[in-house]
Amino acid sequence: MHAMQYEFTLPADYAMDVVRERVARTGHLLDDWPGLGAKAYLMRERGVHGSPVNQYAPFYLWRTVTGMNSFLWEGAFQRPADDFGRPAVRQWTGLAYEEGGAGDSPARAAVRHRRAVPEGVPLAEAAAEAVRETALLAARGGVVLAAAVVDTSRWELVRFSLHAEEAPDEVDGEVFQVLHVSAPERARLPRGRQW
Repeated sequence: MHAMQYEFTLPADYAMDVVRERVARTGHLLDDWPGLGAKAYLMRERGVHGSPVNQYAPFYLWRTVTGMNSFLWEGAFQRPADDFGRPAVRQWTGLAYEEGGAGDSPARAAVRHRRAVPEGVPLAEAAAEAVRETALLAARGGVVLAAAVVDTSRWELVRFSLHAEEAPDEVDGEVFQVLHVSAPERARLPRGRQW
């Protein structure tokens, strides 16, 4: 499993209904994309759930690198890049993936929690802890799915989760509104530890 995200930070007075309408019009285009486990079309609005910015920030869980590369290089990614400018695309290697107890529910919110891999802690211990945290998170009420991923160029761990509630309880991270989820191969994402 691989994860990917890019962010378009928009002006403070940007009409975020433009983003909502765009996703309503085009979100279905990835509903059958080969190799895509799940794409969450995410948005943050300034002042909502503590967000300091207006932002469109889709998050992807890829089952295959081929699917991810096809998305980036065969034209689909060109549409948002043309509309909003070409963003930096962050990529992470998967550490863990779990379906949540609310897995059949529509996702209404997403939470992204970022932290550094601690210095002085053996990498195997840090990875095992991320796997445990992902399982615990997935077991909480209202969680649709949970994943842990790592960027080894920055030694940054990211915990990502989708929630059935609009305002998840006990939030530890940045909260996004979910506008749509495309999940053609979600059932084929490998569960548990990714090595």
